[in-house]
Amino acid sequence: MYAMLTASDFIDANIARQARTVRVRSADELRGALRQARNQTLALDASGLDRVLRLDGSRGMLEIQAAATWAGLAEYVRPRGLAFDAFAAAPGLPASVGDSIAGNFAGPDGRPVSAHVSAVTLVTPDGELKRASRESNADLFRLVLGGHGVFGVLYSATLCLDSLAHSVSAALTPAELCVPQAPDAPAANHAFDCLLPPGEIDSYLAQAHDIAAQWRVAPHRISVRRLLPESETALPWATREWAGFTLRFWLRESIGAGVRAIQVRRELLGAALELGGAFPICAPQDSSRAQLESCYPKISAFLAEKRRADPGERLQNRWYLTVTAKLRGEACAVRWGK
Repeated sequence: MYAMLTASDFIDANIARQARTVRVRSADELRGALRQARNQTLALDASGLDRVLRLDGSRGMLEIQAAATWAGLAEYVRPRGLAFDAFAAAPGLPASVGDSIAGNFAGPDGRPVSAHVSAVTLVTPDGELKRASRESNADLFRLVLGGHGVFGVLYSATLCLDSLAHSVSAALTPAELCVPQAPDAPAANHAFDCLLPPGEIDSYLAQAHDIAAQWRVAPHRISVRRLLPESETALPWATREWAGFTLRFWLRESIGAGVRAIQVRRELLGAALELGGAFPICAPQDSSRAQLESCYPKISAFLAEKRRADPGERLQNRWYLTVTAKLRGEACAVRWGK
């Protein structure tokens, strides 16, 4: 069974065409959909779960459904004297609260959003509604935060307003190391992200320019932002303070442009790892099995927990299929000429 916010997240287009899309707007409908999926493949459209459920002003907590956007949250709290627009504008942060929690992306101040989550409510692969927090179902809570949606479909999250406000007040603007430029011919825009030790930025920047020159690609935007550590999730990417490095480059459209872009990203990744860096676990597609296991030594234990909770692997998505395929074995190495 495949569960996601939109059918475009399917890794296999043939499966996407065969699956029946079920739109859910409540916890009961979500439970019913996952129970239906015991016998058939479904694509879940949970975009209707986009409301604020309750605001507890005395405790400074707000429960919001998973498909609600940061922009919508900012609009909701604005009349109450709170300004959360920085979350809607944070670089790399998904638009929805649920997607942000699933990948544990960094907020405006560089802290992963798990820091702002007090509790989550989700529907497990067998259709059971569960609530988890640091005090109750703590193991499940650690797995769901940054769990990439493989332990259940997130229904809602309870957020700490004071923590969100602190993140906004400490927001950092990424440093731009390359002036944005338009292509001089029709070209596709590609992006590469990695995590670097802060002291290696200059060295890596020089190597990145060398790699771009060797492959005759044109970097048009390079930015760096500070990312802060966390230690409470089961599969953490923010294991230390990192410099989040983003490079965007133009590549002229051609038959082999896609393959060439993959090779460029792989060389950029290799250079980052040689300097003690890593890649964001939300984007494992360019890594090898050895690189995945080196950067994320907890990945096998994490997937073992997934199989224990969902032995039939009924709940899958693109991220899960990509990671498990890498861990099953390596494809033959291919080297494309420059």
